[in-house]
Amino acid sequence: MNYNACAKDILSAIGGKENIVSAAHCATRLRLVIANDEKVNKNKLENTDGVKGVFSASGQLQVIIGTGAVNKVYDEFISQAGIAGGTKETVKQAAMSKAPWYKRAVKTLGDIFVPIIPAIVASGLLMGLLEGFTNLFPSLLQSDTYTVFHLFSNTAFVFLPILIAVSAAKTFGGNPYLGAVIGMIMIHPDLLNAWSVAGAESVPTAGVWFGLYDINLVGYQGHVIPVVIAVWFMSFIEKRLHRIVPEILDLFITPLVTVLVTGYLTLTVFGPVFSWLENGILSSVKWLIAIPFGIGSALCGAIYAPTVVGGIHHMYNALEAGMLSADGVNKWMPIATAANVAQGAAALAFSIRTSDRKQKAVALPASLSAFLGITEPAIFGVNLRFMRPFIAGCIGGAAGGLVAGLFSVGATAYGITGVFGVLITTNNILQYLLVMGVSFAVSFILTLFLYKKENHQPQENTENVQPVKVSADTSDSDPLSISSPLTGNAVFLSDVPDPTFSEGILGLGAAVEPLEGKVCAPCKATVSTLFDTHHAIGLTLENGAELLIHIGINTVELNGEGFTALVNEGESVEAGQTLITFDPDFIASKGYKTITPVIVTNPDEFSEISQAGTGSINVLEKLILLKQEK
Repeated sequence: MNYNACAKDILSAIGGKENIVSAAHCATRLRLVIANDEKVNKNKLENTDGVKGVFSASGQLQVIIGTGAVNKVYDEFISQAGIAGGTKETVKQAAMSKAPWYKRAVKTLGDIFVPIIPAIVASGLLMGLLEGFTNLFPSLLQSDTYTVFHLFSNTAFVFLPILIAVSAAKTFGGNPYLGAVIGMIMIHPDLLNAWSVAGAESVPTAGVWFGLYDINLVGYQGHVIPVVIAVWFMSFIEKRLHRIVPEILDLFITPLVTVLVTGYLTLTVFGPVFSWLENGILSSVKWLIAIPFGIGSALCGAIYAPTVVGGIHHMYNALEAGMLSADGVNKWMPIATAANVAQGAAALAFSIRTSDRKQKAVALPASLSAFLGITEPAIFGVNLRFMRPFIAGCIGGAAGGLVAGLFSVGATAYGITGVFGVLITTNNILQYLLVMGVSFAVSFILTLFLYKKENHQPQENTENVQPVKVSADTSDSDPLSISSPLTGNAVFLSDVPDPTFSEGILGLGAAVEPLEGKVCAPCKATVSTLFDTHHAIGLTLENGAELLIHIGINTVELNGEGFTALVNEGESVEAGQTLITFDPDFIASKGYKTITPVIVTNPDEFSEISQAGTGSINVLEKLILLKQEK
């Protein structure tokens, strides 16, 4: 490939350097954020020599180049464009800046509330365990042991505004310690505790803004939105002061002015106004859930899965945190569980009814994932593609939500749904199990009923698709076979939810849905490429095959978090040697699929490449066969 010419043609096709917002690359493709999409000549871009495919996703124009060549084209590209190369994170941020305001707002809420989930879960689990033990042994309530552990169990909720403030400051680019100070101001012990207002004889007040009006000197325990708004303003002020205050004075003036201005506005404006707004939102949601006969909860259960499809479900974290902080009970979690279990049941029923073993291999593990609270594989990999299971899942979610509403099922934390959600339910574990049972039964039976064999195959564009053939396994001595580098379930490459891989653009092979976080060398090989994010590795095998192992889909956006490389580029490795370890649960928790394409990137060197089978495989079994080497 002429890297210089390829970069030049790409630059011309996208409308020149003036049309570039940000640029980076991953293991296989250029990732570009474009200012004006109308200026992109997609047909010219696709026909550029060296470009193997073009598609748009997540606000990025992704130009597929291929392993080994993409970094060289990228270097030429930024040189010719005269721009500074960005990172995957900066490109992601630039792409998000072009997204609709509501998607940016929802993502921001997710960025704030997801990191504090471990603290909430720890407190919630302990609270649930304490309630369970005291129900069994009432005398524990009078023990010193209970007193100590009860103190632990509600700490995260007592000081929730501080946790939120620190996380919000990191999200907004402010100093997290200044953020903590703002959170502390809002629950300072000199303010009347918000949970004590109802029993107080009188509420202290103070005149503000030169006596213009009075405010109640009450803390903001039980509130989340006022904290987020206050820290957003604090970060705004701090960053601008850093720009204008001389460096010699910055250490003193910036934090002083930031805390003074933000603190005063928080207690006099942000707190009163946005606590009123938050109370209105929470009251509306509680009113909806409390609609008689569980109708409101059923409606919430029905729309939950569509909000996952729209990518706006992270906003529920803020809602759940508000419920917990205000009342100590999260009534949204059981509704979310109903929706998740229902989607899992639909995928399971589909896996039973379908005779297509490719779809069966995808649907079964996806359903199990949904029962544990991670629904994206079931929704996007199966249910939404065939639509009928998705509709059945929504109906099942409504049925489970109905039960949750009728029995007022609640939880003591957020961040856990599905089977493990039983650990954070309050005094209604049996009712919680009933929610899951009803959701499962309704969705499962409906999917079986709605399933039609003639409609089980989605319509696909077969142009340029190179299907993977299934053939029998070969003996260990076959030099033209490739062992699986991962333990897991074999999946056809055509079922990988990324056209770069599924359409064979980068080469042919197979994929593995991993059951453990370890990538091993399939045979003696040389590490030809190791990406700095450690999410992908390229090997040159003794039989001449050039192998790319790409852990997960779009996992480059994790910037190496969750991955550990145990080898270096250029190193020779032995069969079975561990190359990379990774955390599948962490990857899934961030919303990324862990399905791992294993592809031969030089398929022209072989007359045929086929997959040796599907189902459960282990490291020593064959995954790919190379036939009749040229």
